[in-house]
Formats: sequence, C-alpha cells, structure tokens
Amino acid sequence: MAERRAKAAAEPHFLQFNDLACEAVGGKVIFATDEWFAPAANLLKREQPVFIASAFTEFGKWMDGWETRRKRTPGHDWCIVALGVPGLIHGFDVDTSFFTGNHSPHVSIQAACLDPPPTFSLEGDRTGMAASDAQLTAVAKVTRRDLQTRVYGVGQRDWSDISPNQDVDLLALTNGGVCLGYSDAHFGHPRNMIGLGRGVNMADGWETARRLDRPKHLEEDEHGVLLVPGWEWAVFRLGHPGVIRSVELDTDHFKGTFRTPAAWRCLRADHHHVFDEARSASAPPPATPPHHPPDGGISRLRLIGRLAPTSPSSTNQEGRIQTVKLRHTEQIKFNKVKCRN
Repeated sequence: MAERRAKAAAEPHFLQFNDLACEAVGGKVIFATDEWFAPAANLLKREQPVFIASAFTEFGKWMDGWETRRKRTPGHDWCIVALGVPGLIHGFDVDTSFFTGNHSPHVSIQAACLDPPPTFSLEGDRTGMAASDAQLTAVAKVTRRDLQTRVYGVGQRDWSDISPNQDVDLLALTNGGVCLGYSDAHFGHPRNMIGLGRGVNMADGWETARRLDRPKHLEEDEHGVLLVPGWEWAVFRLGHPGVIRSVELDTDHFKGTFRTPAAWRCLRADHHHVFDEARSASAPPPATPPHHPPDGGISRLRLIGRLAPTSPSSTNQEGRIQTVKLRHTEQIKFNKVKCRN
C-alpha cells in the first residue's frame, strides 16, 4: 500500500485535475496541417494508447496517436484543439507512447481565449489527408495555437445566469468541480466520477486496488457492516459554494467490485442511487447481500444543490459547503466543511 501511494504522489500535482481537452467533455481537433498516418483526433481519446504490431492501413502503420508524414517542406506540423470545458490550465500531459523511431523531439504549446471562437472545422476521418491551401488560408485568419495532447486544469463557468432557486450539480467538472486529493487511484481516478453523463465502463469511474491490510476472514457487525480497518477517500472542491440538497451515487458497470454498505445507506451493484432529505425520512435503505469484497468502485458522483452567496459576509454561513470528502471501504460519509476563501 505504501509503495503504491508513493508512486502516485511522485506524479505532477496537476494530473489529478480534469482533462479539459478530452473528447468525452467535448474537446475537438478543429485543424491539423497533416494527418497522413494517424489523425490528430486520437490525441483527445479518453482511453490510454495501445499498440497493435500487425495493424496497418493503406497509408502505412496504424498508430493510436497523431502521426504526420516526414517533413519535406519548411516549417512544422501543428494542430488546433478546442477545449471542451473552458478553464484555467495547470499543466499538459504529452504522451509519445509507442512512437520510438518517429516521435517528435520537441513540442510547443500555446493557449488563448478566442472570442468569437473559430468557425472552421475538419470533419470525418482525416487519415491520409493534409490541409488544403484554402484551409490553410482560412486558419491563417486566427492566431495559430499549437495545442497537443491532454490539457489539465479546472473548468470555469459564468454563474450569473443561474438562479438562487435553481438546482445544479455543484461538483460537475463542467461547473468547475475538481478533485484535490485521494488515497488511491489504482484502476480509475476519482475525477472520473464528476465527468459528463453515465460512465462508459469500469475504467470510466473511481476504483481502488484491493486493500492489502484487510483481514483474512471478513466478519460483520450487528448492522451488517463489514469490519474492515481503514478506508479510501477523495476530496473535491465544488465549482461554487452552495447548499447540497441531494446526492447521487452511481455504481454503473461495477457488478463484482461495487462499493458495499455505507454507514448511512447501502449501495447496490450497477445501480443509480439518489439520496435526499425526503428519501432519507421515508424510505428504508435498499436491500444488499450481506457479503461483498471490501474494495471496489463508484462510477459517478453528483451533488445537487443551490448556489450560496459569495460575499465576504457569508464566509462562515452554516450549511454553506465548498469542499466535500468522500470516504469508503465499508463507510461513505460527506463531511461538511465551512467555506474558506
């Protein structure tokens, strides 16, 4: 356990933030000078790159990335990526996996807020293609931005159009929610839980490794809660201080590795759970089998609530929440934290 967490701690801090350029949140390559061997759209894939030794296309070796022809003219190849979520960029992850004798030795990355945004776009599979003279002329009207691979940061949104009486997901990455820290992310990072829509598969959620300090024989207390020491945890900052009215926990796709009984509710496998004040007062916890593995995963986490005032006078207002901590092994708790500006 210590070795696993030490490795995670050695990574750049910004890697726990959100991937603002990922195709899953609407990121899109809107221009590339050349995409002969492999299209630039591969840069924004949710999945990690793979290598298939026997895979070839009519244009050459198939690669799960962006690969241009060998340059025979002055200049350099570049592409423009429109972020799916506007925000503050904290770092970049440039991955050259599997490009051994044909990788780019240098990369230049620039970013800008373009208002109005570019109107041009290159649609469809661009493998074996390059930008035409007309397309190069059109893109020349916009300052060139050599944006490549993953862009990590924190989303920002304009809250002026949200009514104080309107329910909104205060934790969504599109609303500025961000993961600040976690105990373990062996199979899936906790930031996946605040992503868009339902999870695609188990990899699109938060799943920790099985705890090595669990007892050899699991026992339960009189309430059916397994007696397992410790817990895994993740801390999130809301996109805007607010008052949480309901919590949604989704264990979609986690059938043999879902989180088991919580201290205040039981979780079922592959199920969308909604907890609010009305349900807590009138509905008993859903039934769950008495025995489960002590480790597992959660697909999505939504904190539905209403905005709280952001004036200095409301800094210590009770019930006003800016950060939440999710803990689990056999217990899931939300710790209210007063807003700290």
